[in-house]
Amino acid sequence: MMPIETLAPAKVNLALHVTGRRADGYHLLDSVVVFAGIGDRVRARPADGLRLRIDGPEGAALQPDASNLVLRAARLMDPAGRADLELHKRLPVASGIGGGSADAAATLRVLGALWNRPLPPVDVILKLGADIPVCLAGQPARMRGIGEDILPLPPLPENAALVLVNPRVPVATPAVFGGLARRDNAPLDPLPGRFPDVRSLAIWLGAQRNDLQDAACALCPAITQVLAALQSTDCLLARMSGSGATCFGLYETQAHAQAAAVSLRRSAPEWWIQAAPVLREQPPVERDLNHR
Repeated sequence: MMPIETLAPAKVNLALHVTGRRADGYHLLDSVVVFAGIGDRVRARPADGLRLRIDGPEGAALQPDASNLVLRAARLMDPAGRADLELHKRLPVASGIGGGSADAAATLRVLGALWNRPLPPVDVILKLGADIPVCLAGQPARMRGIGEDILPLPPLPENAALVLVNPRVPVATPAVFGGLARRDNAPLDPLPGRFPDVRSLAIWLGAQRNDLQDAACALCPAITQVLAALQSTDCLLARMSGSGATCFGLYETQAHAQAAAVSLRRSAPEWWIQAAPVLREQPPVERDLNHR
């Protein structure tokens, strides 16, 4: 049987407000989430047991052990685990763009298609990670609560594009949350009914925040350098995604983003830098006709 595969796209928090903290320690968020047209790929085929092979330019940072989110997602779908899985890793690990969550969501989707079975309920999926439900939706969304409340965004402009930049410095998410000055910040402003162009999107986003950015910059000064580098290009907005250290620049077209990425690579070749469109739809699950 031909493998089934899908893209596990980078998840980008265009805005992220921390609005509270529950008694159990989980933080409450109000976030604008989009997905970039770059990511890992997850492939699956039937097997007698469960195996995972990891390759790709960022694959050396991961091990196919019990903590791997791909294997955990597979066991959530079937505790017996009957699939050969492959993860082609292109996104840096622990970088604020949801790589592990996107991989887990992609695993659930390909195994659901492979085995023709429904996905687990949201409360079960949330045990894998707060970002996995929004990654399963795979479309521009407003994410609230601890990740369970997901609403579609108004239609986004077709040509919106991003440059993602990671300075290759790890940032521990618990340390970033621990550095917050306050945890009861205001939610997002009301969303408009539509964004007629990328500039209108950037203007609205400019009035929002990433409440984790200051704490992350204090822990990792390289983030400040990345933001300054992005702001030196013709981006409409530069901000950190998630808990860092990856930052994004928002551009009017893919051509503008590609030109900015080329310029940034020349000045900082040691950074991970990628230009990609903002996806408007969930990537399909498909047969891998070219797999050997």
